[in-house]
Amino acid sequence: MAKDKQKRSALNEEVTRKYTVHLHKYVHGATFKKHTPKAVKAIRAFAEKAMGTKDIRIDPQFNRALWARGVKHVPHRIRVRLARHRNDDENTKEKLYTFVSHVPVASFKGLETVTVDEA
Repeated sequence: MAKDKQKRSALNEEVTRKYTVHLHKYVHGATFKKHTPKAVKAIRAFAEKAMGTKDIRIDPQFNRALWARGVKHVPHRIRVRLARHRNDDENTKEKLYTFVSHVPVASFKGLETVTVDEA
């Protein structure tokens, strides 16, 4: 290593991505009355893994979209926007948080993970 390069962590950047989450595989085998709560927990785990933050905040519109068909009938797939933002609160232990919001789509055919430019 001839040059001393300071490594930059990609986790410190604010970024927004769109994902398609296959909820059906997360709730398969669960009791009917636990489908939607299990889907919410699966979304939180997915967002934590994809964005690398422990603080996950879910948009009320997204929650409404998950619960729209009741506790038993979760959508098989759902399109989500995961946005990693800086935490403005000084007394929090997490520097970043992830905001999960719903992206309504007509069809899931051909959709891939997309990084969104917020500029």
